[in-house]
Amino acid sequence: MGTLSNQVVIQKLTARFADKISVPTEPFGLLTLETNTETITEVLRFLKEDKELQFNYLTDITGIHYPEQELAIGVIYHLHSLTHNVRIRIKVFLSAANPSIPTATTLWQGANWMERETFDFYGVQFEGHPDLRRILNVDDMTVFPMRKEYPLEDPNRIDKKDLFFGR
Repeated sequence: MGTLSNQVVIQKLTARFADKISVPTEPFGLLTLETNTETITEVLRFLKEDKELQFNYLTDITGIHYPEQELAIGVIYHLHSLTHNVRIRIKVFLSAANPSIPTATTLWQGANWMERETFDFYGVQFEGHPDLRRILNVDDMTVFPMRKEYPLEDPNRIDKKDLFFGR
């Protein structure tokens, strides 16, 4: 079996999903593509179960918040083909008003805690998750701390004023 290149992965994905995935990019050699909530489970299942690709290891699920975008909350999946030593990143962007996406625990049991962490910090609801509750923050917390909804510093602090630094 030959080595698996990003071009082969792109060809197989575009042949199978055509217009359901975005135009892939390769920042720093890492194949990156976007899809939507309706297609994400199919894409992940295809990447995992395809005999040639074998992206059988879920490295990470995380979130990101771009408050200036219409679809402000992103869920990012990192997969690794241990057989071919190739990685891929899949992004799905969601509305901040209702960030909801199907769970990946049906494919990887290890997605459980990764999805709980993403829920805990970004508020993403993983539909079908077996036990979606906070994992690192206190249970009665009402905000999601990784969202960029609050200023980074208190504007009333006087010890940060320029006059104290000779500016």
